[in-house]
Amino acid sequence: MLGNGHFYNRTIRKVVVAFGTLFNDIVVVRYNKDGTTPRERFKVPLSYGAKEKYITRLTSDPTMFKSVNIVVPRISFNLDGLSYDASRKQLTTRQNFSAIPGSTTNMKSQYLPIPYNFDFSLSVYVRNTEDGTQILEQILPFFTPDFTVTVDFIQPMDQKYDLPIILNSVSSNVDYEGDMMSTRLITWDLNFTAKGFIWPIIKQNSPYIKYANNNIHVVEDPQQDVKSNTIIIRTILDPIDAELDDEFGFSETITYNY
Repeated sequence: MLGNGHFYNRTIRKVVVAFGTLFNDIVVVRYNKDGTTPRERFKVPLSYGAKEKYITRLTSDPTMFKSVNIVVPRISFNLDGLSYDASRKQLTTRQNFSAIPGSTTNMKSQYLPIPYNFDFSLSVYVRNTEDGTQILEQILPFFTPDFTVTVDFIQPMDQKYDLPIILNSVSSNVDYEGDMMSTRLITWDLNFTAKGFIWPIIKQNSPYIKYANNNIHVVEDPQQDVKSNTIIIRTILDPIDAELDDEFGFSETITYNY
């Protein structure tokens, strides 16, 4: 697009993976009636997909009792949308630079990322109230209301950014409809916003500054035309061969435009 070749930084994918990773190690423990010895212990499955997809899957079996007890508890999450975040916009012309191994003339460059808010929904499906509250208590204490993870977004540029994930709301829904033989399904819905970024293309160029061109405007009399001077400063030696302690000379050219 816009004359650029194909590029794919996997930015959106990395945000989705980072979000889902937060919830992939939740465990449910069921105790005996005396509350002592654990009777069951299992990891809650995590899947990517919209809530409606899993509700349909859970309720499609006429013998719902069997399907619900096998499939739940379960957690699903979905990326619902993206929106541009103008409050986090940075200077458009700023770039990040990274060295190219084996090259002394070129470097990789990339303009700063564009801030976007990623809206996620997470649904918890359970049959027992105790399972739902147990899962929630493993999630809610970490969001106050945000939790920040560090993501290696652009590995070739060594760009690691903090990704704040904000918990916006928590709500529950209990399905009581159906006959007396139907099984109750409890759903907890959590909505999040991840303050992420989307990166542009990585380019290769020569970032060395060899000269600076400045125009200086001189105002001596507001009633007369503004005078301008042009100052060009160039390095005498090639900065490509520069060492850490080298001192390069400069040549200065001043042009009076009046």
